[in-house]
Amino acid sequence: MSNSIVPSDLDIAQAADLLPIWEIAEKMGLARSDIELYGDYMAKVRLEAVEGLSGRPNARYILVTAITPTPLGEGKSTTTVGLGQGMHHIGRTATVAIRQPSQGPTFGIKGGAAGGGYSQVVPMEQFNLHMTGDMHAVSAANNLLAAMIDAHIYQGNALDIDPYSIMWRRVLDVNDRGLRNIVSGLGAKSDGPQRQTGFDITAASEVMAILALTTGLPDMRERFGRVTVGRDRKRQPVTAEQLQAAGSMTVLMKEAIKPNIFQTLENTPALVHAGPFANIAHGNSSVLADLIGIKTSDYLITEAGFGADIGAEKFFNIKCRYSGLRPDAAVLVATVRALKSHTGRYRVIPGRPLPAEMLQENPDDVREGGSNLRKQIQNVRAHGVSPVVCVNCFASDFQSEIDVIGQIAEEEGARWAVSRHWAEGGAGAKDLARAVVEAAEEPSAFRFLYETDAPLKAKIEKIATTIYGAGGVEYTALANRQIRQYEQSGFGALPICMAKTHLSLSHDPKLKGAPTGFTVPVREVRASVGAGFVYPLLGEMRTMPGLGSAPAAQNVDIDLDSGQVTGLF
Repeated sequence: MSNSIVPSDLDIAQAADLLPIWEIAEKMGLARSDIELYGDYMAKVRLEAVEGLSGRPNARYILVTAITPTPLGEGKSTTTVGLGQGMHHIGRTATVAIRQPSQGPTFGIKGGAAGGGYSQVVPMEQFNLHMTGDMHAVSAANNLLAAMIDAHIYQGNALDIDPYSIMWRRVLDVNDRGLRNIVSGLGAKSDGPQRQTGFDITAASEVMAILALTTGLPDMRERFGRVTVGRDRKRQPVTAEQLQAAGSMTVLMKEAIKPNIFQTLENTPALVHAGPFANIAHGNSSVLADLIGIKTSDYLITEAGFGADIGAEKFFNIKCRYSGLRPDAAVLVATVRALKSHTGRYRVIPGRPLPAEMLQENPDDVREGGSNLRKQIQNVRAHGVSPVVCVNCFASDFQSEIDVIGQIAEEEGARWAVSRHWAEGGAGAKDLARAVVEAAEEPSAFRFLYETDAPLKAKIEKIATTIYGAGGVEYTALANRQIRQYEQSGFGALPICMAKTHLSLSHDPKLKGAPTGFTVPVREVRASVGAGFVYPLLGEMRTMPGLGSAPAAQNVDIDLDSGQVTGLF
C-alpha cells in the first residue's frame, strides 16, 4: 500500500475492528479475575497477576530505540507497534509495552503517541486522552505533597525547612508556559507563605518516575517516603516521610499502579503504563508492565524515549537495574530525513513542511549524516546488546538513500531491515521481525555501563565520554557543591539520569552527526531519591512546555451527531 492513499491516523483508528479487551487478556494467558474492566476495550491488570504468572518462561525482551531524532520524532512508537504486529505474521506471539502519552504533546505540536498509520494502539481517543485516570492520579499525589510542604511551613515549620531549598513543584498535564515560574502565597497572611515556585508538566514529576520504576505497592510506599523535597536549615534532607505525606500519596496511586491493557489495530496485546519524560527522567514505560508482559508471549517489545544516547542508556542502566530483566536485542530506528538533518544543512521545524531541498534524492547527505547512526549502533553495543537497524520508510525516500543506511549498518556489523509498517501494518514489518528473531537468538552479553558504587562524577564522566563522545566534563561550583552534599547524604550509589537535549549526541542541540572532543558542562545536579537516581542538568531543561502559535488543540473537536472525536492526530 502506498503512503499516499493511507487515511489519517484517526480515521484508521475509528474504523478498527476491536476485540473485547477480555479476549486480549485471554491471549496473554490472563484470567478474567486478573483484570478490571474499564468499558469494553480497556482494562487494568491486578498486581496479583505478577506472582500468578511467575512460573511461566520469559519472553525474549526487545528494546526499540533510535538515532538522534529530528523534533518530529522518527517513529519509535509506530515501529514498536508494527514490530509487535509483524511477529504474528511470521508465526510468533508478541506483547507490546509502551508509555502513556502526556496531554501536553497531544494538544501541542507532536500529537498523540499511539503509533501511526496501520501500526497503532487502539482505542486511539482513550489512549491519548484520559485513559484510566493514571495521569490525574500522578498529578494529585504530586500536588498533595506540594500542599503539605506549604502547610507545614505555615503551621510553624517544625522541621525547620529552608523555603529557598524546596525543589518540589506542582504539576499539570497541560503545556502552559505561564506557570513555569510563579510566586505562591500572595494575598493575606492566611493564604500561606510567599515563595517563588512553579509548575512542571505531569510527565516530569518524580511521582511519574516512581510509578514507572516501582515493583509493587510496598515498594511504591517506600519510594514515596524517600522523596526529598528540600533541606532544613542545617542542610539535612527533608523527606515526604517526615512530612507524613507518603501514605496519602500511595493511597492516591493505588489504582494507577496497575498496568493498562489495550490492543493494536491487528489485536496484538499492548500494555500501556506510566509516561516519564526522557530528558529529565528515564523515559521508559513501567517495570510492572514488563514484569507482566514478559510472561505473556514469545516476545515482549518495549520502547525508550528519544535516541539511544538518552532513553536506551537509561533503560539499560536504570530500568534494567530495578527490574532485573535483561534485553535480548535492540531495534535502532533510522530515517532518511533524520540522517540528512545530521549534516547540519537543514532546519526541521515542527508544524512546518520539510525543506524542499531535503526531499531531493541525495544519498551523499545520508552517508554524511550516517555518522550518528554509527555512533548509536556503538552505544547499543557498549551494553553488550545486539542492534538491528530499522529503516522506517517514508513516501519521500529514495531507494539509493535507503541503500546507504543498509550499507552503514553492514559496515558496523549490524543487521538491518526496511520496514513499511506505517503504510502496511504488521505485513510491512515481517523482514524486521525476522531480523529481530535472529538477533535475539544470539547469546546474551548484556552489561551495565558503570557500577553504582563508583563516585557520582565517575559515573557522569563514563556516560559523557563513552555514550556522547565527549572529551571531558566540567562542573559549575553549584554542581560540585551538590555532588558533595549528595554523597555525604548517602545518595552517591544511585544511578545517573543525565538531563540533556534530545537533538544532539552532545549537550548542544546545534552539534549534529557524531561530534567528538567537546566538553560537557554540568550546570546543576539534582536527586530523585524516591525514584532512585541522580540527574545532572547539562543545560536549561524545560519541564513545562509551552503551546505554539497553532497548537493541535485548535483542531480537536467532537461530532455532536456521532459523539466521535475529530481532529486528533
